[in-house]
Amino acid sequence: MSADLLDAVRLRLAESGVEPTPARVAEALRREGRLLGDAEVLGVASRLRSELIGTGPLEPLLSAPEVTDVLVTAPDQVWVDRGAGLERADVSFPDAAAVRRLAQRLAAIAGRRLDDARPWVDARLPDGTRLHAVLPPVAVGSTCLSLRVVRRRAFALDELVSAGTVPPGGQRLLRAMVDARLSFLISGGTGSGKTTLLSTLLGLVAPDERIVLAEDSAELRPEHPHVVRLETRPANQEGTGLVTLRDLVRQALRMRPDRLVVGEVRGPEVTDLLAALNTGHEGGCGTVHANAAADVPARLEALGSTAGLDRGALHSQLAAALSVVVHLARDRGGRRRIAELHVLDRDAGGFVTTVPAAVWGESGFEPARGWGRLAALCERGGGAL
Repeated sequence: MSADLLDAVRLRLAESGVEPTPARVAEALRREGRLLGDAEVLGVASRLRSELIGTGPLEPLLSAPEVTDVLVTAPDQVWVDRGAGLERADVSFPDAAAVRRLAQRLAAIAGRRLDDARPWVDARLPDGTRLHAVLPPVAVGSTCLSLRVVRRRAFALDELVSAGTVPPGGQRLLRAMVDARLSFLISGGTGSGKTTLLSTLLGLVAPDERIVLAEDSAELRPEHPHVVRLETRPANQEGTGLVTLRDLVRQALRMRPDRLVVGEVRGPEVTDLLAALNTGHEGGCGTVHANAAADVPARLEALGSTAGLDRGALHSQLAAALSVVVHLARDRGGRRRIAELHVLDRDAGGFVTTVPAAVWGESGFEPARGWGRLAALCERGGGAL
């Protein structure tokens, strides 16, 4: 079937707004003066259905349970991450226009605009998939499409041990940290598994506790009976209706949270989170982008400055609010793993630093200089190591 004929059928179905069933595809073909056999009509219907209401050639990739990311950089360059780093996928688009159409349709499904006047979009699809797209000429050559697949259920802690994210026996330390209601941040780079690990750890929270999540994009899916989920909202085309993460943190504090969770600390909301953790909200947690656990205080310092909080005030809040930093990294094979756990301390100048308490080892977490402090924090909170 020629590309011109396929485009003509696609246009007829799009104009009528009907679903591309085999009968309607056959009717559109007849109107174009073509008669095809049943097998050919079914093939065309399947292809058009995938393109018009699905995700086109990306559909089998996105439906695979092990896939976490699908990236399109050109019609014939599709990449997929199945948990062991990026690899080239054996799928392609007919041309650059097909990639652009898919990106614009997905943006429309998410309620966002994507065109020459607004050439990029960052949104969440109804099934939770995170969408990011950039159109040419901002993206050179072809529309760039990035899809982050949200797992429908959180991993159990034993599954993360089997996957190599948690070292053997490491689940006991993580469980003790949650049971002791220690406040913690999970740090790491993009795609290191921060959200995955946080969802799993929230599933360890006692079932009689209330978890309130504040997220830019609702990605956390903890296996817990009492979860309240709040999500930010962009401004509409008139510039009104904006709901920021800082707004959500403030609202969450009024909702009687036993555990206040910020999906990703990335701006001035850090001041509200630290203030909350200093006013009796134990066990709060979140994620933050950082190159290493030791870099987290500096990262939070930079974020606090966007809210007008000076360095000394932020470090005073941080020392009283946060107990542990769990850092995730990817090894050379692309596999995600917990590289280290740090506890917080103060230097001679009164500024917060981090001290390694446990590091990844061949047989499990190996104690480091801060192990005694971490053990004391867990035991004081009732978490047995």
